[in-house]
Amino acid sequence: MSRLHACAATPAAISARFGIDPVPDVGIPEETVEGTTGIVVFETGGRRQLKRMPWGFPRFARAMHRRGEAPERLGLVADLTNPMWDEMVRDPRYRCLIPITHFANPDGAPGRRTRTWFSIPGDDGNPAGLMAWAGFCRSLAGHGACHAGMTMTANDAVLATNDRMPVLLALHEYDQWLHGGVEDVIRLQFRPPVDARTMVVTPTKHLWRSGKGPPRTRAILPESVMPPGRAQFGLDL
Repeated sequence: MSRLHACAATPAAISARFGIDPVPDVGIPEETVEGTTGIVVFETGGRRQLKRMPWGFPRFARAMHRRGEAPERLGLVADLTNPMWDEMVRDPRYRCLIPITHFANPDGAPGRRTRTWFSIPGDDGNPAGLMAWAGFCRSLAGHGACHAGMTMTANDAVLATNDRMPVLLALHEYDQWLHGGVEDVIRLQFRPPVDARTMVVTPTKHLWRSGKGPPRTRAILPESVMPPGRAQFGLDL
């Protein structure tokens, strides 16, 4: 599953999509990898807020403790039964939405892997192509607030590069995720993934660790998931 995502949208666009008022003065990172800063939307006192927050919960291995090393960061939640996630999965207080416009997977031969980006087309109601990744966030003693995103089985657009992908929520599911019970968390993780035909795939020549963000040119869908009657380039979705 990808450990790289980006949000190529302004705070105003994010606020409009996620119901945040007033628009906050928040810097949007160019990209986020585990251990670096990302952005989350969470609710407090019945109001949604946008906040910068490190991506990944700290996890110490015994050997790391002995060597005095910093903990590794885990930004992906796959196994809901893992004791590390159990309390957060059950308690809606720890739910959040992770605004993204792209996520990426490495593609190609080891040592020369490149970035392939996945996104959705923008439209009149969502011009930035914003997606809501189902997430968890919590403040931890000694580490502060952190967050992670839940993953699920990949759709056909993503499967060529990874068998897992983010759990992406429809607009009408935001409240259900933020306030629902554990049965809603389980149902959302194990339902079918978003239709591959609604996603665009952007292969690049940028090396995985290049730091290059997603291109701003129009992306393509692989022919294997191309909806009937649509050309591969210049999609009008």
